[in-house]
Amino acid sequence: MAKNIQAIRGMHDILPEQSGLWRFLEGRVVDVLGRYGYRELRTPVAEPTELFRRSIGDVTDIVEKEMYTFADRNGDSLTLRPEGTAGCVRAGIQNGLFHNQVQRIWYAGPMFRHERPQKGRYRQFYQIGAEAFGMEGPDIDIEIVAITHRFWRELGLDGLELQINTLGSSAERLLYREALVKYLSAHRQLLDEESRRRLDSNPLRILDSKNPDLREVLGQAPVLMDYLGTESREHFDTFRRGLDELGIGYQINHRLVRGLDYYSRTVFEWVTARLGAQGTVCAGGRYDGLVEQLGGRATPGIGFAMGVERLILLLEQGLPRLDMGRPDAYLVLVGDEPQRHGMILAETLRTALPGLQLLTHCGGGSVKSQFKRADRSGARFALILGEEELGRGTVGIKSLRDDTEQQEITQAALVEFLGKMGCNNGAFVCR
Repeated sequence: MAKNIQAIRGMHDILPEQSGLWRFLEGRVVDVLGRYGYRELRTPVAEPTELFRRSIGDVTDIVEKEMYTFADRNGDSLTLRPEGTAGCVRAGIQNGLFHNQVQRIWYAGPMFRHERPQKGRYRQFYQIGAEAFGMEGPDIDIEIVAITHRFWRELGLDGLELQINTLGSSAERLLYREALVKYLSAHRQLLDEESRRRLDSNPLRILDSKNPDLREVLGQAPVLMDYLGTESREHFDTFRRGLDELGIGYQINHRLVRGLDYYSRTVFEWVTARLGAQGTVCAGGRYDGLVEQLGGRATPGIGFAMGVERLILLLEQGLPRLDMGRPDAYLVLVGDEPQRHGMILAETLRTALPGLQLLTHCGGGSVKSQFKRADRSGARFALILGEEELGRGTVGIKSLRDDTEQQEITQAALVEFLGKMGCNNGAFVCR
């Protein structure tokens, strides 16, 4: 017998009993984005490799070690997208979305990074993100964070902490880089191998090291805030005041630098202690130079992306039970004529109650076996249509989740009964 083919390591299936929670999350998030005026943009899964080298940066971990890059049949180097912002910028430049326009867009879909798989971190993972272009003031920074804050309220999530920082302008970062390299070089013997490598290529990333042995030396390192000019300071101060006025709590994290080279000024992360090492569930920031860097006209931008898998883990921990994808009713059909008429009845009910979740039994079988299937489906009610019920124009109703006595009502009254029992609310019913 041939060996079963398994999914690629780090790439996972989302099974039917899990997908309901995914749709719940996606539906709430997309609804919030629409209420803020953001519109969907769909970009290809594969892009020219040069797009990510020029945007993310040649000396970042993503480009150096994590991208899925391959040559197509024409010899062109292609890469499965490791993040969503670069593709959005490429699409905006290519389709003229930025010329004398303000754009608010969102995207969703799979991303790919060849990392060591663990809980909350996969090689194919899903993100939902938003990008805003053409607005340079701190007000759009405030709006972006306010959107993410509203997500947690709409999803019923708590225990998330907002961390913020500013990376200033490229000129200010250059001055800071010189001071940081001078300081770290004087303590080179205390750095680990990875940090020594980054010292020459990307020293700001050392600040983001997760090595606890570096905590003391990094705690004494120069702070970027001390190298900011008046304009960058005012931008950050106004951003902070806006969060204060909206009642959004935060912590300033001077070591928050993000892992992508295109960020400038405002950066932020939402983190939790409930997911172990993979504690960042949403992150983003401003990237005012990226559009120009990729060949477009200078256009300010800011955005965020959130990891769907990590949010799903939080939802599984914190939400009450959600009957997602479970049917409201299971139609038990006993006999050839009831089977034929049952299909008509089922379509009539679905038309009258658009949110009804109704499973119709197919494939024959005894009454006992049908009731077993009805119970396993998770349905609240079994609707019973046999020869006798068909002759009387009635339907039997048996509650599958409590001891309510079985009853029989007319088919004409069935729509009203199911409506009163809340069987018209769609897939997501909290009970």
